[in-house]
Amino acid sequence: MAWDEWDQLKASAAGNGSGQMQLNGIPEEDRPNAGNPTGDLTVDQKDLAAIGDEAFKLYNRLWEEARVTSTDTAASDLKGQGFALGGALSHVSLRWDRQLGSVMDACALISNHMDFTKKAHEGDEIFIERHVSSISTLDAGFDEQWSKPGEKNDVYGEGKKDSKD
Repeated sequence: MAWDEWDQLKASAAGNGSGQMQLNGIPEEDRPNAGNPTGDLTVDQKDLAAIGDEAFKLYNRLWEEARVTSTDTAASDLKGQGFALGGALSHVSLRWDRQLGSVMDACALISNHMDFTKKAHEGDEIFIERHVSSISTLDAGFDEQWSKPGEKNDVYGEGKKDSKD
């Protein structure tokens, strides 16, 4: 590629702004949250509250309906009478209690975490917005032109006469 051709391409690119960084270049109609003026990350407190409420309801139902204390009584009675089934039933009951505890802990975590989630997402939005806005500052540094588009840059000394001549 000749120097003149390169200069023409640079001038053409500078003229139509194609050298500029473009963020959020998707047309408005293609953006999933186009109507949201605050950014793309949105969390609705009403939705979070509904999720937390359902997790709380499930926790309470598990506590009331899924615990099986009669199984432990039956297991100990069968063991006392010498049946091997008593030990197996006790083992199953222990496993059930552990699994039930895990599910109930997860429900409690979800229920308690929903209040925190909205604030966390707001913080993420601020963090992302701050970092993206610093990109535009960096991009502005690349817009400085030492010479007019299409002209050679004098910084490289081309076209200057040597002072010794």
